[in-house]
Amino acid sequence: MSENIQHVTVVGAGAMGSQIAMVCALAGYETDVVDIAQDAVDRASEQLHARMDRDVSKGRRTPEDVDAAFERLTFSTDRDACAAHADLVIEAAVEDLTIKRQVFAELDRVCPPHTILATNSSNIVSSRVADATNRPEKVCNVHFFNPALVMECVEVVPHAGTSRETVATAVAFARSLGKQPVELKKEVPGFVANRLLGALRAEALKLYEDGVADFEDIDTAARTALRHPMGPFELMDMVGIDVVYLIRLAEYEQTGDPASLPAESIKEKYEAGEHGRKSGKGWYDYR
Repeated sequence: MSENIQHVTVVGAGAMGSQIAMVCALAGYETDVVDIAQDAVDRASEQLHARMDRDVSKGRRTPEDVDAAFERLTFSTDRDACAAHADLVIEAAVEDLTIKRQVFAELDRVCPPHTILATNSSNIVSSRVADATNRPEKVCNVHFFNPALVMECVEVVPHAGTSRETVATAVAFARSLGKQPVELKKEVPGFVANRLLGALRAEALKLYEDGVADFEDIDTAARTALRHPMGPFELMDMVGIDVVYLIRLAEYEQTGDPASLPAESIKEKYEAGEHGRKSGKGWYDYR
């Protein structure tokens, strides 16, 4: 455990938020996962228990470790009561800047002065929410990857006003979770991993739209020549073409660069409701 952090509150009980909270509890932290909706909290509890039962049955975790983690994990709709005891708050709520700014302003009022306020977002950089608080030096991005229980990388991203102490604490915290922290020196939309991925995706889409190769063959090249576990089109289907589309729009909003806009083929699939595995059809047909 990180010596500066004992209690973690995760705001947002969706797939990312709930798994981040479980990672923290497994690492020994007293952890809350909170949401405004009771059904979201109940669903998170049900899914995490099912996930942990599966891990135990496959020998990935011991029953004792899982039971101890659930003893440390609180599911709640009372965000402010939980945050009032937190040393670190990780926001993993909806990707809406107005809502995020409101959440950070409210957290700033109820959290102790030492509490670090982090966002898990990779689309919205922390400088866009830091000035909604009276502690901008304690605000940063702490970006986990999906699924958080499995993926090792955590990107720690300061804005210009984030203190070195905050960055060091966040990096040490990520390492204490058994993750591999990646520390950025300054914020940039998409951070490191998603920018690398975005460059590959952009080139794959250009090759496809220019008629150089079919998307299936581009995926085959990525798997068999680059040893990627799946090709860029398969990955878009798994992530969700709607997510890919909205991320590009969010980046365009920040950069104003037309090159940030979604590719035409992505726009067409988004508007047609072909969002990948979740909808039954994307680049590939899953029906």
